[in-house]
Amino acid sequence: MVASRRAAMSGAAPSLVAGIRAALTVISVALAGVLSALAVASVHMARRVVTPAVRLPDTRILSLDTAAQTITLTRTPDTELPGRYGLFTSGTSNYVKLGSVLSEDETSVKRKLLTHIGSDSRLSPDAAFSGWYFDRPDELHLPYTPELIGSAVGPCPAWLFPAGDGAVWVIQVHGRGTSRAECLRAVPLFHQAGITSLVVSYRNDGEAPRSRAGTYTLGATEWRDVDAAVGFARRRGAERIILMGWSMGGAISLQVSLNSPHRDAIAGLILESPVVDWRLVLEYQARIMKVPPTVSGLAIGALKSEWATPITRAGSAIPFDRLDVVARAGELRHPILILHSDDDGFVPSDASHDLVTARPDIVELEVFEVARHTKLWNYDQERWSARIRTWLSAHDLSAVTSSAED
Repeated sequence: MVASRRAAMSGAAPSLVAGIRAALTVISVALAGVLSALAVASVHMARRVVTPAVRLPDTRILSLDTAAQTITLTRTPDTELPGRYGLFTSGTSNYVKLGSVLSEDETSVKRKLLTHIGSDSRLSPDAAFSGWYFDRPDELHLPYTPELIGSAVGPCPAWLFPAGDGAVWVIQVHGRGTSRAECLRAVPLFHQAGITSLVVSYRNDGEAPRSRAGTYTLGATEWRDVDAAVGFARRRGAERIILMGWSMGGAISLQVSLNSPHRDAIAGLILESPVVDWRLVLEYQARIMKVPPTVSGLAIGALKSEWATPITRAGSAIPFDRLDVVARAGELRHPILILHSDDDGFVPSDASHDLVTARPDIVELEVFEVARHTKLWNYDQERWSARIRTWLSAHDLSAVTSSAED
């Protein structure tokens, strides 16, 4: 058969043979180009996942009325939300608080300013919409002290808000690309309940020390810094400790719950818009960014492979199986309250639903709608606060009974 093919080729016209060879060359080059492009795209995505993010503008200031104290922004799924929020800016102010929506059309939203802006103020058009609301601990008007918590990477800054008799503490863990200030919204609620708040930082978040690689491991190593905070709390007299994690802070808190040598002191977890399964989140984000499934699959494969760490610039392979808490649901032993919106827009709520299905004996889920990622407090503070109070009371964690507004 091989001989007959060779004979056929030898008898073919030279132009035909040359044409076939040229076509094969073009196909080979095109295939190599496609594979190269897929490889480059997957490496780029992998690096974005583990590289600490900088805050990027996501809206524009269209107009500022200092007489009426209103601001008009480009309309986005976030800027149109009801409630109270914040806006990162540049110019004469770095951060301003925003109130309710006053008017809107197809392209813009006018909101009330809750931070006074003087007539001589100048704000740059590019801005970033935020759910933080409080930007500094002193804005809460509660006693607090700055602390340093020793961890394997060095001293991690924290804020300590004492309350009650000091027996029950909550350790708050912020999310990816943010800082401790993200957690300040919850401090007044816990303070009213007589619960001491410790708001912590962790490696590579811009406040805590940098690891050797300087990249995230999505909770696989960051949990050790939070576990050091659990030890700190115990040395300061904490008898029962609640972990509260926001977004990636939820993934970190879950790893503390699963791995900490202090597990006996952990009384429960409160998770706001949490990451429960990273693969689900990354695939969801890839769809939003219109990244082909092949690229996201290659990126996840590279991140979980030790050999690829020099390429992805991750410090070590990401153990996605270990970070998948739905798959590890049987190992959980602490009561968990999850607050998540089905309209999150960044971290899908699917894994939160899956976790309560897997462990209905210890996991409770409060489902929101409309509210966006980590903006549940902003959207409906009364409902958000009431649900946490009910959970605290049910688990005998509230030292003070109060129905006052936060």
